[in-house]
Amino acid sequence: MKKEPTTKPLSKNATKPRNRRTVVKKPTATASQAYRWRRAVVLGMEGVALLAAALIAIIAVLGRSAAWFAGTGFWSNLLPFAGTVLALVIVNAIFMRLWLRMRRWLIDRGTILPASLAVLIAVAAFWFAAQDEFGRELGNLRALVGGTEAAERATLAHQVFASYRRSDLRQLQQIIERAHVYWPIIQEAADEYRVDAEVLVGVGAAESSFYPRDSKDGGRGLFQITAPPQVSIERVKKRLAINALDLLNQRHNAFVAAATLSHYFREMRGDLFLGLLAYNIGPQNGGLRSIMKQYGARDFVTIQPYLQNLPRDYPIRVLTAALAYRLWHIEGKLPPYEQGNNAMHIQEVGIPGLKVELTRGLSGRKTRATEKAV
Repeated sequence: MKKEPTTKPLSKNATKPRNRRTVVKKPTATASQAYRWRRAVVLGMEGVALLAAALIAIIAVLGRSAAWFAGTGFWSNLLPFAGTVLALVIVNAIFMRLWLRMRRWLIDRGTILPASLAVLIAVAAFWFAAQDEFGRELGNLRALVGGTEAAERATLAHQVFASYRRSDLRQLQQIIERAHVYWPIIQEAADEYRVDAEVLVGVGAAESSFYPRDSKDGGRGLFQITAPPQVSIERVKKRLAINALDLLNQRHNAFVAAATLSHYFREMRGDLFLGLLAYNIGPQNGGLRSIMKQYGARDFVTIQPYLQNLPRDYPIRVLTAALAYRLWHIEGKLPPYEQGNNAMHIQEVGIPGLKVELTRGLSGRKTRATEKAV
C-alpha cells in the first residue's frame, strides 16, 4: 500500500499568508483645500481675462457701428445698427461654444493652458485698447449713450478749441508765462478746495491776465475778487488762521478765488461751465440760478444765448487759457491749431476740467480734471 503524504504541522511562529493590497493615502484636508483654491484662482483668472477681452471687443464694434450708422433713418441707420448688435450677440455665443469645446482639449494637455491662453487674448485686447483707434470708437460710443448731453459737451469743447485757434498765441503765451510764477500758490489753493488747478489758472488769466491790480469795478488782485460768498471768506480765514484777509496778498487772493469757485461748483451741481459763469456773474440779481429760472434754461447751452457778450464767452475764455497752460506745460510752447496734425493732438490733450472724449485723452496721463469739477 502506498503511504499517503503527510503534511507537516504549521509551526507556532508561522503566519497565514495575507492578501497584499496597495494602500492609497488619502489627501489631507489642508492639501485638498489648497487644491480647490488654486483651481478657483485659475478659473477666476480665465473668466476675468475673457470678460475683459469681450468688453473691449464689444465697445470697439459698437463704437465703429455708431460712426458708420450715425443718423435717424430707419432703413439706413437704425436697422443696420440693430442688426450689428444682434450679430454681436450671435458671434459671442458662437465664440463661447467654441471656447468650451477647445477648453477640454487644452485641459488634457495642461490644466493651466486655458487660463494662459485667455490671459494672452486679454493682453492683446488691452494692447488694442491703448491705441488711438480704440479711443475714437470709445468716443463714438460715449456720444451714442450720452445723447443730447454728450453732444452739447462736444459742442462747447469745440468752442474752446475754436477760441484757442483764434487767439493771439504770442500774447497768450506771455500771459501763461506770467501765470507760471504764481503756480505754487495756485496749486496749493486748488488742492485745498478740490478744484482743478489748471482751470484756476484760466480764471486768473481771464480776470487779470496775471497783472495783480485793483480794477474800476472793484475787483482786487490776481483773481479780481469783488463780492465773494461770506462762507468762502470764513473758510479761508479758518484755513489760513487769520482774522482779516488781505486781497492784495496773492496767496490770500488765490485761496479766496479757489474757495469761491468751489462754492459755485457745488451750487451748480458740479457743472463746470455754469460754475465758471456763476463766478463771473456773482450774486447780483439773485445769482445765476435766478436768471436761469427766469429764462427757463437748464444748463450753459440753453442760458448762453440770453447772456451779453462778455459773460457768454467767459467760461470759454477761462478754459481757453487753461488749455493753453496745459499745452505750454507739455510742449514748452503754444502750437498753432491749424498747422499739420496739431488740431487732433490738441484735442487729444484735452480741456482741463472738461471730460469729453472727442478722440482720445493722453494715454496714461494723470489729471484731476473731470466733467464734475468737484
